[in-house]
Amino acid sequence: MTPTVTVDIGTTSIKLCLFDAEGALQAADRCATPTRRDAWGEIYDTDAVMDAVRSFVDALDPAARRAVQCIVIAGVGESGGLVDPDLSLVSPMILWHDHRGADLLTGLTEADRARVYAVTGLPVNANYALSKVAWALAHAERSTAAAQWLNVSEYVAALLTGRRWAEPSLASRTMALDLVGRRWSREVCGLFGVDPGVFPPLRAASEGFAMDPATARAWGLDEVTVHVAGHDHMVGGVGADLRPGEMLDSTGTTEGVLALLRTPRLDAVTAATKLAGGLACDGDGFTLFASIPTGGSAFATLRTLLDREADELADLVARAHRDWVLGSVDLDRLPLVLPQFRGSPPPRKDATARGAIAGLQTDTTAVELVLACFLGMVRQFAEVWELFDLELDRVKVIGPASANPLWLQLKADYLGVPLSVSGFPEVVSRGAQALAHGIRLPWSASEPRDVPPDTARTAELAQWRARTADRWAHLAEMPA
Repeated sequence: MTPTVTVDIGTTSIKLCLFDAEGALQAADRCATPTRRDAWGEIYDTDAVMDAVRSFVDALDPAARRAVQCIVIAGVGESGGLVDPDLSLVSPMILWHDHRGADLLTGLTEADRARVYAVTGLPVNANYALSKVAWALAHAERSTAAAQWLNVSEYVAALLTGRRWAEPSLASRTMALDLVGRRWSREVCGLFGVDPGVFPPLRAASEGFAMDPATARAWGLDEVTVHVAGHDHMVGGVGADLRPGEMLDSTGTTEGVLALLRTPRLDAVTAATKLAGGLACDGDGFTLFASIPTGGSAFATLRTLLDREADELADLVARAHRDWVLGSVDLDRLPLVLPQFRGSPPPRKDATARGAIAGLQTDTTAVELVLACFLGMVRQFAEVWELFDLELDRVKVIGPASANPLWLQLKADYLGVPLSVSGFPEVVSRGAQALAHGIRLPWSASEPRDVPPDTARTAELAQWRARTADRWAHLAEMPA
C-alpha cells in the first residue's frame, strides 16, 4: 500500500485519518458533519465539508503530507445531488434521511414495487436516492441536461479530480441499479421519469483518478490518486474482513447489520422483509443489509430523557453492566422499551415511528431504565437479524459499541453467539485504504477481543422474551 488519507463522511461526524504504507494509523481527527437546512429539509454544507478535508491535510507534518499518494473517501449512502460538468451544484446535496421525494413514491403500484425489488434489491423507500433524483430534476432552477447525480463521497472526489463517477456499492443504494446486470436500470428509472443517463459510469474502489495537479499543488501534495471506497457500512465489512457465515454489527448514529452473499436474494420472500440487497465493495459479492435507525443516537435520547451529562450517563451504563454480569437484575422489574426513537427498522421501516416505554413503576431507577433501553435495542437488533434467515457463526462489532460493555454483553447473551469486537477505532477508514489498494487485511489487524455469551443468562433472556412477547408486539403495532 501507499501512505493514504482517508475521509469517512458519516451522519454525525467526518472521520479523517492518515495511514502509512503498512496500514498503521499515523494521525486522526474528526469534526461534526457540516449541514444546514433549506426550505425542504437538511442538506450538506459542501464548502465546509471540503474545508474539513483541507484542514486535516494542512495540519499534517510537511514530510508526511508530501508522502501522501492516495486519498480515499467513504461515507453514507443514499445522499447526493445533481452536479454539472464544471462541478457546480444544480441541486442541494441532500442528506440520506431527507424525504423530499417521498410524494413521488405514492403512485407506484404493488406490481411496480415488487419489480423494483426484483431488479435493484431495495424496498421502495424515500431514503434511497432515486426519488431524490426525480425531485431534484423537477425543482432545478437551471438546465439539467449535462448534470449527473453524485453521492456526497463521489462529489468530494469529483472536486479533487475534476471527474464524475459512481462507486458500485454506493450505486446499489440509489434504487436505480440493476444488481445482476451491474448497470443503471432504464426500467426502474422510467417509473420515476428519470433518464438513467443522469447517473455516471461505475468505477471500482480500486480504480482511482489522479488528483487535479493545481489542487494538489495548492494543498502541498505531490502526485496523488483519489478513490471512492464506497458505502461506509460495506467499507467497514472490508475492514473487518467479513466472511460468509458472519454478521457485521456496524455501530454509529444508526446501527448497520450486514451479511455477505455469493448471489443476490431478489425473491418475494426477501422483499417482504424490506432488507436491502447491494453490491459488495470489492466488486465480487453481494450484500444483505438492514439499517436500524436507533443506534448510538440512543445515548443522546437517554441524556435528554434523564437530564444527565455524558459522564453521568456513562456511570449509569457501567452500573447497569455490573448488575447484569453479577446476576442481580430482576428482568420482570425492568420497563419494556421499544427504542424506535428515530423510526423503525425492517420489516416495518417507518420513519415516522416513535419509541415507547411500558411498565414504569414508582420505584423504577435510572439504572433500570438505562438497562431496559439497551435490552430493547438488543431485542430489536435480534429481530432484525432473524429476517436474514442465515446461519450465524460469529458477530464482528465495529464502531462506538466496541467501547460499551453493557451493549456488547447483552448482545452476546441475547443471541447466544460470541462477539468479536474490534479494538481498533477506525475500521471503516482502514477498509477504505485496503480497498483503494486492492488488498484484504486480516481481522486480527483490528485487535479484536471476544465477548462470549453466558448460557444461563441466554436461557433467562429467552424466558423473559416469551413472557413479554404479547406486550412487545402491542408496542410494536402501535400506530405512528
